[in-house]
Amino acid sequence: MPSECVFGAQWGDEGKGKIIDRLAVGADYVVRYQGGANAGHTVVVGDEKFVLHLIPSGILHPGKINVVGNGVALDPEALLSELDGLLERGVKVDGTNLRVSASAHVIFDHHRLMDNLAEKWKGEGKIGTTGRGIGPCYADKASRTGVRIGDLLDADRLAPLLKAAMDEKNAWITTVHGEESIDFDAQLKRFLALGDRLRPFVGDVGGEVRRANREGKSILFEGAQGALLDIDHGTYPYVTSSNTGTAGIAAGAGFPANQIGGAYGIAKAYCTRVGEGPFPTEDHGDQGQKLRDEGNEYGATTGRPRRCGWFDAIATQFTCDINGATGLIVTNLDVLSAFDTLRIGIGYSAGGQKLEGYPAGLVDLEDIEVNYEDHEGWDEDITAVRKWDDLPAKAQAYVERLEALVGTPIVMLSVGPERDQIIPRGLEA
Repeated sequence: MPSECVFGAQWGDEGKGKIIDRLAVGADYVVRYQGGANAGHTVVVGDEKFVLHLIPSGILHPGKINVVGNGVALDPEALLSELDGLLERGVKVDGTNLRVSASAHVIFDHHRLMDNLAEKWKGEGKIGTTGRGIGPCYADKASRTGVRIGDLLDADRLAPLLKAAMDEKNAWITTVHGEESIDFDAQLKRFLALGDRLRPFVGDVGGEVRRANREGKSILFEGAQGALLDIDHGTYPYVTSSNTGTAGIAAGAGFPANQIGGAYGIAKAYCTRVGEGPFPTEDHGDQGQKLRDEGNEYGATTGRPRRCGWFDAIATQFTCDINGATGLIVTNLDVLSAFDTLRIGIGYSAGGQKLEGYPAGLVDLEDIEVNYEDHEGWDEDITAVRKWDDLPAKAQAYVERLEALVGTPIVMLSVGPERDQIIPRGLEA
């Protein structure tokens, strides 16, 4: 397989972990290029369930090299805790199969505190972050005051950088919010120790991945959050703090954009969202709750119940278009077996006027009226189906309608959480 990428085509939680795990079979490298520990990729292997937050999903396959790129906002404690948990469960993790960019920016305690204080300050206008310090870390990166993983490996370099950052942040924490300052000496000691533990994994991973590409090795890039949470193209300001789609690969992994082959968007057969922000096809009634119950829609990272609604063809067409999707992978199709009637959002209206396409820059996205198309559901259990021709006719019709509305070929279907609960439809893995 050539170098390929997988991105979330909705608001996240689309089932990327399982699909990445599946596609990793044919990859030499699996590369994470953006986001932080606010992502949760769930992979089910037999009776075991793995939830990966920072380590790429390819770690569960022997012989794969997993890379955390420079575009990731990295919490060293979270990474090492995840690493230790995998080791305890018998998964090999060492410097030969896990590589971490020296240029990735570090999340400190003051970032997490600032994240939570900022949300508290905003009151009803809060964004609904996970409180893991992702946004403040990226803000420091943009303001050129950030500290990078490589800095943790050198006490003489880290001390002045961290001191300057903490003096500024402590002034904000104490003066504006009246909270206690964070002790610099304790932070320096703790993060130097974390740096020592990370040392065997750290290097110029961008150069390593580019060399692998020149040598003809296959590389799979994994996005962490959905495209509708992209800092530039998502439902701003209710977004994450990085470029979540294919555009983030060049910057977040140091990999030339023109070397990326297939780009596969992943979307549920319905829609979900966690946190605040507009969600045009959200169902606030019994059907939304039924989707939540049938799909077990609770966050892998936060445990928060997800907001649920119907498939939004307008938004998904937009994310596939802007990310140059060569194929769409639809997950959780089995969840819809519990519904007599399925709805698809096929158009938007605002102020009585039909809108052309997805209005990414429209401030009043929450006031959009959705035009729906209803389809007959099916009541057969499809979790054991492995071939397209064995799906119920109504399930096939539903998938074919999604494909026509989005304008991107649906190349794979997922009908359950297990590794083998896959229906190939043009993409083999």
